[in-house]
Amino acid sequence: MQVILLERVAKLGQMGDVVDVKPGYARNFLLPQGKAKTASEANMAAFEAQKAQLEARNLETKKEAEALAEKLDGQQFVVIRSASDAGALYGSVTPRDAADAATEAGFTIDKKQVALIAPIKELGLHSLAVKLHPEVEVEIKMNVARSEEEAELQASGKSIQELAAEEEAAAEFEIAELFDDIGSAASDDDDAPVATEEENNA
Repeated sequence: MQVILLERVAKLGQMGDVVDVKPGYARNFLLPQGKAKTASEANMAAFEAQKAQLEARNLETKKEAEALAEKLDGQQFVVIRSASDAGALYGSVTPRDAADAATEAGFTIDKKQVALIAPIKELGLHSLAVKLHPEVEVEIKMNVARSEEEAELQASGKSIQELAAEEEAAAEFEIAELFDDIGSAASDDDDAPVATEEENNA
């Protein structure tokens, strides 16, 4: 099926290009989202008449997207989730969660703009692409943690596995110290003078 693109579409073409696409892709995505029109003579003539307006609108939205991109690129957003000690989430973090976290921080992005190949299913820092415009894409980081404190530690570069290992080492150290204290207390008792039978009878 031939369509005429009303904006740049990744891996397909630029605005004004007439391209061959699968009918399902056109019907389910390109046409309903206003990214293309069927390449009929009437639509081609209408496009030519509107081309200057479409290009101007595209430039405006591109400028807006670039302005937002400057502020958004490289931002890190915290998402608090329940997870196992091994770091596996009970559930997952989706594009909607990413968009909600960004919106809460004052950035207006839609879940459709978040390019997430598969849902996030473990704690840690995850990079995501956000398509603000067909020609403008930025990268954000999702800091998925069980608490704000854990998120801060992850942001400083520590993984959940490292944190768990540190906690385990600290616990083992405390136990070792406790046994040392018990051991030294027992040896103190051994050093205490033992009363003789005569002193006991006195």
